[in-house]
Amino acid sequence: MKKLFVFLKDYKKESVLAPLFKLLEAFFELFVPLVMASIIDQGISNSDMGYIAKMGLCLLTLAAVGLASSVTAQFFAAKAAVGFSTKLRQAVFEHIQGLNFTNIDKAGTSTLITRMTSDINQVQSGVNMVLRLFLRSPIIVFGAMIMAFTIDVKCALIFVVAIPLLALVVFGVMTVTMPMYKKVQSALDRVLGITRENLTGVRVIRAFHQEEIEERRFREQNSALSHMQTAVARISAVMNPVTYVIVNGAIIALIYTGAIQVNIGNLTQGEVVAILNYMSQILVELVKLANLIVTVTKALACADRVAGVLEIPAGEAVEGLGMSGIPTGETATESTDVSGTPTGETAAESTDVAGRSAGDSAAGSGTFGGETPPQSAPYLEFDHVSLTYQGAGDKTLQDMHFTVEKGQTVGIIGGTGSGKSSLVNLIPGFYPVTEGAIRLEGQDIKTMPPEQLRRRIGVVPQKAVLFKGTIRSNLQWGNPDATEEEMWRAIDTAQAREVVEGKEGKLDAKIAQNGKNLSGGQRQRLTIARALVRKPEILILDDSASALDYATDAKLRLALKEVEKGTTTFIVSQRASTIRHADQIIVLDDGMIAGMGTHEQLLENCEVYQEIYYSQFEKAVK
Repeated sequence: MKKLFVFLKDYKKESVLAPLFKLLEAFFELFVPLVMASIIDQGISNSDMGYIAKMGLCLLTLAAVGLASSVTAQFFAAKAAVGFSTKLRQAVFEHIQGLNFTNIDKAGTSTLITRMTSDINQVQSGVNMVLRLFLRSPIIVFGAMIMAFTIDVKCALIFVVAIPLLALVVFGVMTVTMPMYKKVQSALDRVLGITRENLTGVRVIRAFHQEEIEERRFREQNSALSHMQTAVARISAVMNPVTYVIVNGAIIALIYTGAIQVNIGNLTQGEVVAILNYMSQILVELVKLANLIVTVTKALACADRVAGVLEIPAGEAVEGLGMSGIPTGETATESTDVSGTPTGETAAESTDVAGRSAGDSAAGSGTFGGETPPQSAPYLEFDHVSLTYQGAGDKTLQDMHFTVEKGQTVGIIGGTGSGKSSLVNLIPGFYPVTEGAIRLEGQDIKTMPPEQLRRRIGVVPQKAVLFKGTIRSNLQWGNPDATEEEMWRAIDTAQAREVVEGKEGKLDAKIAQNGKNLSGGQRQRLTIARALVRKPEILILDDSASALDYATDAKLRLALKEVEKGTTTFIVSQRASTIRHADQIIVLDDGMIAGMGTHEQLLENCEVYQEIYYSQFEKAVK
């Protein structure tokens, strides 16, 4: 929790005024039993109605001032708590956006979503309750004991015994329940993960008739969460009855002791009533304190989880994330990001977020960090690069070694799971290389600021992702300053003119979340247009034409050739026809380069390429 206090720095005034006004309310409340004692001993005993009216007015004044203090304290506490949670949520979101794919994969989408929503809400409630009650309840408890001593020492000694017993119960329950709340939140992560998975894959579940299996899986995790919550609730529920037993036992002792003191003339009836009122105040405040402890216990557990997210290094993968309850079973390809889209999509989309104009892109090229690359350095070089995903046993990519010249078109082909997408994801630095180095114009991309590197790259992800808004707003992710002429030029190149012109409003046509109101081919063409709008130096097409028919695919390839000649293009595809005219083709097999060259060269001397090609085209008979 200490690490999160920085987000309260803009609410110092509110954080001070809220407890101060609560203390003011507490002080006024402590005077009420004394006024009541005075009314009983002087007003009622002497039948002095004037005195009773005067003291009654005094009670109303104390109540009015206490209410005003309470409302004011609540206002400042709410303002500080809501402002704190807003800043914290924004900071966590921004931090997640800066994480590389490895750490997002390791953390897991369901965990990150839970920590940004449920956990931060619990922390917000904790901050609000602490500002309101953390000082008020102890002041009332100890203030009531002190006031009781001013009335009668013997009766007040009962307070000395009761209060430590109450404190022992409250803090004992807190000690036991705090680690249990962490487990509850972790179980909530798992339930959320299953829920999200089912909602995302509802069509697949129904297509394979797996509803009963998924319902059973959800029921098991939901039942486990329910049992954990019930267990911790039972322990927490012990607090109120035990505190009531202790306080009511103390009240019985007070009545007995007070009666004896009244009988021998050491106490008046009003003073006994005042002491009983102080004990009742202690009872009420300890119930509040018990609820506060439960809330604070949850908040501390959740704050630890939220701080764990902020502790994840933004630029590098680490073995231990310092986070509890991370669900297992999420692979690098299956894990998803906080917005509910696969990491392979959204992080790829992040290359478009910082869209720049062509001038910016050009300005970003050349030198980095004041260093001038060697004149003989190739444009892009993979120097014996290997990649191992976090937690994976074997290398996904091994000894990738090749160079690419500026303006070349590079085709990447291979069987399913051969590492094609993993290879192109290394170019924008989505995953850090495990071994070797990737150099752009002689400069290791690890030493480049991510924004400076990615503004030069346009990525079209394997799964087309569009965002809720309009066609125009989606294209502006590529370049916020793009003119309509530039947008239409990119749309024409992506073979998407008929898609846009067929929609009411054209560029201002509405796009549903994830582009659900478009077909797969339409989404793919618009994502290609979005990448082209930014006029990238490096264009990565990660199997982005898989939903297009062969005719449209051929037109797209011809149009891409007309794009600025300086653009270096990487085309990942399962179709040999899509990459056969590339300047260089890289054939991958089980994470290794099986062949490299032109279509003709590979057709002569690469068995893997021959197998792929002849599975799609009829072999010529000699």
